[in-house]
Amino acid sequence: MDAFLKGSSSSNAKSQEKSKAAPKPQKSIPWVEKYRPRSVEDVAHQDEVVAVLKKSVQGSDLPNLLFYGPPGTGKTSAILAVAKQLFGWELYRSRVLELNASDERGIQVVREKVKGFSQQSVSAVRADGKPCPPFKIVILDEADSMTSAAQAALRRTMERESKSTRFCLICNYISRIIEPLTSRCSKFRFKPLAVDILRERLQHIANKENVTCSDEVIDTIVETSEGDLRKAITYLQSAARLKGSEEIDKQDVLEIAAIVPESFIESVFKACHSDSYERLDASVKEVIAEGYSASQTLSQLHDRLVSMETLSDKQKSVVAEKMGVNYNI
Repeated sequence: MDAFLKGSSSSNAKSQEKSKAAPKPQKSIPWVEKYRPRSVEDVAHQDEVVAVLKKSVQGSDLPNLLFYGPPGTGKTSAILAVAKQLFGWELYRSRVLELNASDERGIQVVREKVKGFSQQSVSAVRADGKPCPPFKIVILDEADSMTSAAQAALRRTMERESKSTRFCLICNYISRIIEPLTSRCSKFRFKPLAVDILRERLQHIANKENVTCSDEVIDTIVETSEGDLRKAITYLQSAARLKGSEEIDKQDVLEIAAIVPESFIESVFKACHSDSYERLDASVKEVIAEGYSASQTLSQLHDRLVSMETLSDKQKSVVAEKMGVNYNI
């Protein structure tokens, strides 16, 4: 029996030694999350918003907020950074309720989940004795996709629980938020990021991740992302995973971004000028056979149309109108 116990203990010791010796696998984190701003000061190119939020963090006082603007400009990152600076990592989970577009956010959820969270009272002291704001934060991302009834119910909750809860609504289109909600919030517009900011941030991430790419590749990513930093970082990571240790070239980025090659766009325009329906039909079928996105194709056709010098402004407006009607269909 003793020998059996000794054998088992020695085997346990060996297994423990093996587990200690074996290296832990590193977690694969998307670069969008890995390089998300950790503080308000790290939010890029939104000077007015950052200045106001810094004052709010210093004074531990925060109004109801409404962030709107194009995607990938730092709206969610800004409010998450504020919440972490106000409450710290210890109280963050208990003081912040974040609901995204993937969550059910109808009138029933507003009446039950949001209202119940808002009614909870909180103290102004952390567990370690440090002071903290005596309120909670409710973050409603993609708020413009909420129904009018849910927004109306939220208005009442914002009004009643103003002492214990602050709300932050995040949306792309402020026109889809009802007026009673917008009047109760401090509104901040997030601008599309400048080219220099995008280029600098991508170069920083490429250096940190040991990605080999030229300035031309960075410029291509900036151009295809259209001011969306999240999209730009995703393109860079996808290209890096595709090429491995090899250098990324411009064609890799264009394929990842699903950009229609200029040769196809040129063939469509030449077919339109040929006055031949058969040639135009063959050109369109070729684009469809290649599997390119219709919206991306129309977008590139529009950009090419605007820069053409052979057409008058009136001709461009007629064609652009027809393209707009077809795009909405």
